[in-house]
Amino acid sequence: MKKIAISEPGGFENCKIVEQPDPTPKTGEILVKWHATSLNFHDYLVAKGLIKVMDGRVPMSDGAGEVMGVGENVHQWKVGDKVMSMFFPNWIEGKPSLQKTIGISGESLDGFMTEMSCVSATAVTAMPDGMSYAAAATLPTAGLTAWRALMFEGNLQAGQKVLIEGTGGVSIVALQMARAIGAQVFATTSSNEKAERLKAMGVSGVVNYKEDERWGKTIFKISDGGVDHVIDVGGGSTMKQSIEAAAIGGHIVSIGILGNGRKGEITFPKLFFKHLTMTGVAVGSREMQEAMVGAININQLQPVLDKSFAFDQLVDAFQYQESGKHFGKIVLEW
Repeated sequence: MKKIAISEPGGFENCKIVEQPDPTPKTGEILVKWHATSLNFHDYLVAKGLIKVMDGRVPMSDGAGEVMGVGENVHQWKVGDKVMSMFFPNWIEGKPSLQKTIGISGESLDGFMTEMSCVSATAVTAMPDGMSYAAAATLPTAGLTAWRALMFEGNLQAGQKVLIEGTGGVSIVALQMARAIGAQVFATTSSNEKAERLKAMGVSGVVNYKEDERWGKTIFKISDGGVDHVIDVGGGSTMKQSIEAAAIGGHIVSIGILGNGRKGEITFPKLFFKHLTMTGVAVGSREMQEAMVGAININQLQPVLDKSFAFDQLVDAFQYQESGKHFGKIVLEW
């Protein structure tokens, strides 16, 4: 079998295809033949060498595939079942803890840029019914982040207003989930072409943040008093405007950083005089992922796929991700 491993000190030039014998599942494990993965910003940081990993680490936090074998004491899976990975394979249920979240697929643990691997039987969930491997591979990180942010932490209700920032994977699936429940969605983007695509997906108002540096105030105005939920993707580079865009009593979920977003400015008087709630979200648990799959099976959500690459085109896919041209998720299929 083939896999891609990262040699120290990382960087695209050190992401190499290697071969090894097919693995055999141990007690409590399943053998999965992986067919697809999808790109996340976290994966980019790992591959680029900006997040240091152990020599020989297999990257990619997302995977979708088919069960090819089961070890002893495994009863919930059988050969032929279609499964998808978990970002935190040890976080089964309940609140997060260090013990539950210290293991990260594609970083502190091997990820899914591999033809086959053995994982714990509890480290996967079923794929949504009838969904392709490529589409399912977009859900364990981006999909679950959006689900937790809006449904679990935000308790999103029909008729409420949501702001998504940009057109990356989390933002687009958050748009789909919000519209499915009957929420009104507003968005920011850097492209007039992407703005038209967002409107076609049901977005009520779009602001080009490259043309409007104070886009938070504009969103507040066009949404008639601000949005109830903000999916903040940029951290310090966007948080000030996210606070401006939020309604009184609104909820801001911080899910990532972009550019120089590791540190930034917060307008504290706006934060407390608007009575805002802020939550930091890093993906979610197996219990949350199963709930998301159940909802998708009911509403038939289909992730938006931008472009697909082959197994040996991982670096090409990351370079395309760098261009910022994508709308939705970039995937690899094999």
